[in-house]
Amino acid sequence: VSELRFSAYLSTIKRYDLPRERLPTFPLTNAICSPHPCQKKWPNTSSHDRLGLETTACFLAGLPEKRLSLRKGKAEKMGYQLLAIIFTVVQLNCENLFDTQHDTGKNDIEFTETGIRHWTFNRYWAKLNGIARTIVSCGKGIDGGAALPDVVALCEVENDTVMTDLTKKSLLRTAGYNYVMTHSADRRGMDVALLYSPATFAPIRDCTFRVPPPEGMRRPTRDILYVAGRLPAGDTLHIIVVHAPSRMGGEPQTRPYRCKVAQCIVAVTDSIRRQSPEAKILIAGDFNDYSNNEAVRSIVAKGMAEVSEHATGKQGAGGTYRYQGQWGSLDHLFASPSLLPFIQECYINDAPFLTEDDPTYGGRMPHRSFRGTRYVGGISDHLPLVVHLRWEKNE
Repeated sequence: VSELRFSAYLSTIKRYDLPRERLPTFPLTNAICSPHPCQKKWPNTSSHDRLGLETTACFLAGLPEKRLSLRKGKAEKMGYQLLAIIFTVVQLNCENLFDTQHDTGKNDIEFTETGIRHWTFNRYWAKLNGIARTIVSCGKGIDGGAALPDVVALCEVENDTVMTDLTKKSLLRTAGYNYVMTHSADRRGMDVALLYSPATFAPIRDCTFRVPPPEGMRRPTRDILYVAGRLPAGDTLHIIVVHAPSRMGGEPQTRPYRCKVAQCIVAVTDSIRRQSPEAKILIAGDFNDYSNNEAVRSIVAKGMAEVSEHATGKQGAGGTYRYQGQWGSLDHLFASPSLLPFIQECYINDAPFLTEDDPTYGGRMPHRSFRGTRYVGGISDHLPLVVHLRWEKNE
């Protein structure tokens, strides 16, 4: 975020004596404002203040209802009116985001300083800040400028220590993010989490769903995470975060487990829609399957649209994952029909710092942390999926 926008944000708070305790210290310009219809010009503000007020209006719109009238009234007295909001959702597999300590009962010894991967303090923090940089690079403001994503669905995160370090101590420490995560029975200790900005996504309820292994399979997988939250526009968004079982042991042999996960997802969405037929639902995660595979098709067959099916990168990436020189997407985003009109775009973030040259097959590939057990200093073997939703103010 530019120094100009940050200065404008601070000057706006000072100029209009806006309470700071409810406003994050990081400027998010994902809302657009205009002069109130009864005024012909911006009310006694410089161009710098206008940039700051765009930010402030976004926060005003995201406050709880009992505080909203006071803050919104103040904004209207200043002559501003909220017109539209860009809401950004990111999905990212973090490729083994472990801390350096062994968790009792988990098979994570390889990710310790004395383990086979020599997972040191410095490597861990380089990884955390790399993930933070990746998240920041996915944001977008209403005017195309800088902004932080509103929610981020993360796969392959180990525990609360990792998530606390990411949100409170990494490069994201001033962003004001909170998180919800699972505590699964996964043998390695891998979980999924939802990172969110309280200013634009206010959780109402959350829960996890454990997926029982199919007959003949004993290895537990990650739980499914469900979070419902209130948006600045007043709508409720239902988010489901998934990390389906890998293909280790063979795709045909492990397919029933991924289909079992898909069945559980469908059961959750069906339950939501029985209570609210027009519910806005978003499913995000690493499914370890491609769009033409059975598990993914079964979710589409139950009325969810795969909005990421044709997503590509702006630098040429043809998927979120590259295997033997071929791009493909194991990561997917699905939306309910009621959410589709709000989707502005969906793409893969293949910023140059997220990829490297492929020495074997040519072209570019995700810049991963490990190649086998050898540390290569990258961020993840998956690229992030990004979807921007736009809500217009109802006149």
